[in-house]
Amino acid sequence: EGGLRWFLSPYTGPSSVDLIRQCRGPRPGGPSGGSVPGSASASAAAPAPGSDTYKGWLFKWTNYLKGYQRRWFVLSNGLLSYYRTQAEMAHTCRGTINLATAHIDTEDACNIVLSSGGRTYHLKASTEVERQRWVTALELAKAKAIRMMNDQSGDEEPTSQSDRSEIQGTLKILISKLDDLSTCNDLIAKHGAALQRSLSELEGLKVPVEGGEKIKAVNERATLFRITSNAMINACRDFLDLAETHSRRWQRALQYEREQRTHLEETIEQLAKQHNSLERAWREAPTLVSSAPSAPTTNKGSERSRKEEASDEDEDTEYFDAMEDSPAFITVTASESTQHRSVSHRNPCSLCFLFMYSLKIQRRTHIPDKPNYSLNLWSIMKNCIGKELSKIPMPVNFNEPLSMLQRLTEDLEYHELLDKAARCDSSLEQMCLVAAFSVSSYSTTVHRTAKPFNPLLGETYELDRLEEFGYRSVCEQVSHHPPAAAHHVISQRGWTLWQEITIASKFRGKYLSIMPLGTIHLQFHASGNHYVWRKVTSTVHNIIVGKLWIDQSGDIEIVNHRTKETCQLKFSPYSYFSRDVPRKVTGVVADSGGQAHYILSGTWDEKMESAKIVQSSRGGSGSEGKQKMVYQTLSPKLLWKKYPLPENAENMYYFSTLALTLNELEDGVAMTDSRLRPDQRLMEDGRWDEANSEKQRLEEKQRAVRRRREAEASDALDEGREYEGYQPLWFYQRRDSVTGETSFVYKGGYWEAKERQDWSLCPDIF
Repeated sequence: EGGLRWFLSPYTGPSSVDLIRQCRGPRPGGPSGGSVPGSASASAAAPAPGSDTYKGWLFKWTNYLKGYQRRWFVLSNGLLSYYRTQAEMAHTCRGTINLATAHIDTEDACNIVLSSGGRTYHLKASTEVERQRWVTALELAKAKAIRMMNDQSGDEEPTSQSDRSEIQGTLKILISKLDDLSTCNDLIAKHGAALQRSLSELEGLKVPVEGGEKIKAVNERATLFRITSNAMINACRDFLDLAETHSRRWQRALQYEREQRTHLEETIEQLAKQHNSLERAWREAPTLVSSAPSAPTTNKGSERSRKEEASDEDEDTEYFDAMEDSPAFITVTASESTQHRSVSHRNPCSLCFLFMYSLKIQRRTHIPDKPNYSLNLWSIMKNCIGKELSKIPMPVNFNEPLSMLQRLTEDLEYHELLDKAARCDSSLEQMCLVAAFSVSSYSTTVHRTAKPFNPLLGETYELDRLEEFGYRSVCEQVSHHPPAAAHHVISQRGWTLWQEITIASKFRGKYLSIMPLGTIHLQFHASGNHYVWRKVTSTVHNIIVGKLWIDQSGDIEIVNHRTKETCQLKFSPYSYFSRDVPRKVTGVVADSGGQAHYILSGTWDEKMESAKIVQSSRGGSGSEGKQKMVYQTLSPKLLWKKYPLPENAENMYYFSTLALTLNELEDGVAMTDSRLRPDQRLMEDGRWDEANSEKQRLEEKQRAVRRRREAEASDALDEGREYEGYQPLWFYQRRDSVTGETSFVYKGGYWEAKERQDWSLCPDIF
C-alpha cells in the first residue's frame, strides 16, 4: 500500500529517455562471461538528454593472436564507428557498422555481438551494467536508423533544392523522436502488464509472509513503471524542443559538407591542370635534347650509360642507341633519318585518381626488423643432399615471413605493364610488354635468398587491389605432394592471368636448384590474344661457404596462341669468366612466319628495353659454327625498370614495397588465408622460437589429416567403393583447350563468399 502511494505521488527527480537504458531488464543470454582483457577502464560517457550520440570504450575482438583490443566507440545517427584512440576521430576511422541492417545479440554478462553485412563484430564491456547501457543505446539507435533508412536518398540533394532537403531532414528527426516514444510505450506496456500480474497475485494471498514479499515486488514494479512514465514525458518534451531547433542545425552542417566537397573538387581540378602542364613540358623536353648535335654511336659503357639515363625520363618516348652484341644476334643502329618518335596518350587525370586512392587506403611501409639469429645451415643440410626440399623439415630461421602463395602473388608487382599492354593496338608491341612483365617477376629475388613458407593443403591467399589498381588475385594450395599452387587474377583494365605452379627443388651440396613446373596464361579481353609461357630455373649458390646469392638461368618461350607470334628469351647464367653483364636477358620477338621484329635486352634485376628491327641479314659464323643474324634497329625503348627498395630493406628481408603489404592483416579474408597462419605471424613479429614450435604443430596436424584420408581411401578400396579424395575449394582440374595440358583453374565463388562473409566451406588448417 505504501509503495502504491509512493508511485502515485508527484515525482520531481531527474528523468530522461536515458533512464530507460538503466531500468530496462537484462537481455536473456548465456552464463556470465569472463573478464575483459587489460585493466583499462571501459566506461561509456553518458549522453546528454535528447542526444543522439553515445561514446565510450569497449573491447573489440581482432584475431586469435591479439585477442580483444581496446577501442573508442562512437554511436551517432544510426552508425557505430570505432577508433584506436579518441584522437583518431579527427582523421582515421577504423570501421563503421550500420545499425539499420545489424542484428544485436549478447553472449554473456559482458559481451555484445553485432552482425551486419555478412560480418560479425564481438565486443566486450567492462561490466554487466556497462554492457546493458550499450545494448539499450544500440537498440534505440537501430530503431531510429530503420525509420531513417528509406530517406537516405535525399541526403545529397543539390543546393538548388535546399528547402526540400531541410524538410526531409526535419521529418527524419521527428520520426526518430517519435520512435523514442514508441519504445517508451512498449516498455510501459511491458511493465504495466507485470504490475497487473503482481497485483492479481497479491489479492489471492493468505499467508502474511508471502504477502510481504509480494508487496515488495509490487513496489519494485511500480518504481519501474514510474521511471518509465517520467522518461516518456521527458521524451515528449525533447521531441517538441528538437522540432524547433534541429532544422537550422542540420542545415548548417549540410552547407558545411557541400562547401567541403566543392573545395575538394576545385583542388582536384587544379591538380589535374598542373599535372597536364607538367606532362606537356616533360614530353617537350626530349625534343630539345635531341636537337643538339649527337655524338657518334658506340658500344662503350660510358656512352651507353649516359643514354640509358636519358631513356629513364619517359618510358613512352623512344631514345636511340646501339644494342650490345649477344651470342645469338648482332645489332647495329639505323640512320637518324629512319628514326621515328612515338607520342604518348596518357590520361591527364591519372594522378588525380592516385591522389584520391592515397587518401582512402594506407598500406604499411615497414615490418619488424629481422632478428640476428645465427644457425649452421650445413649441420642441417648435409644429410639432405639429393632429396626433395619440400619433404625436409626446416626451421623458420631459413624462411622469410611470407608463404609461397604470397611470393606467387608478387608476380603482380609490375601489373601496370599488363595495363599498358591491354591498350596496345599492335600485338607485336603487346608481346614486348608481356615479355618485360615475365622478366620483372624475377627482380624481387635478387637479394631474397630466404625460403618462403610451404603452404598447407587448402591454404589460400587473396590480394584485393580492385579500388587501387583494378585487379583481384586469389591463390590456393591445391596439392601438398608435390606442392602445387593455383593462381587466378582478373583485372578491370582488360586482362586475366592464371597459372598453376609446382615447385621441384634439389639440394646439390654447394647449390640449391628450384625448378618451377607449370604454365602461365595471360589473356587480353579486347583482342582475345592468349599468351602462354613457363618460368626458368632459380639457383641459390654458396650453400656451404660464403655469402648466399641467387641466379636465374634458362630459356622462356612466350607464344601468342591467337596470332602464333613468339618471343624467345634467354636468361644467361652467371660466369666468373664471362665478359657479359651479370643477370643478362636477351630476346627476339617474331611474327607467325618467324620474321623478327623486335630485339629485347636488359637484366632481370634492373630493366628491359626493346628495339624495333628495320633490317636483318646473316653475318659470320659464331663460336659454335652457327651463322649469326645481324639486325639493324632503331634505338632501344625502355619497357620496364625496377622500383627502388624501401628504406631499411636490408633489415626487412629485402622486401619490396608490395611485399611489405602482403602479410598485413585485413578484415574479411578467408580463415585459410596466409595472413592468419600463426607460425608465419610469429616469425614476422620476431618470435622465432615460438614460430618453430607452432610450425611443428601445424605440420603434424596436416600429417594427421593426410593419414586419416589414406585410411578412408583404404577402407573404400576394401569395400569396393569409390573414394574421391581431397578436392580444392576454389579451383578444379580441367584439360586446357590451348595447350592440351591438365591444370587447375579457378571455378569461381571466392569473392562472392567474401561478400557474404560465408566461409563455412573452408577447412580448419590452422
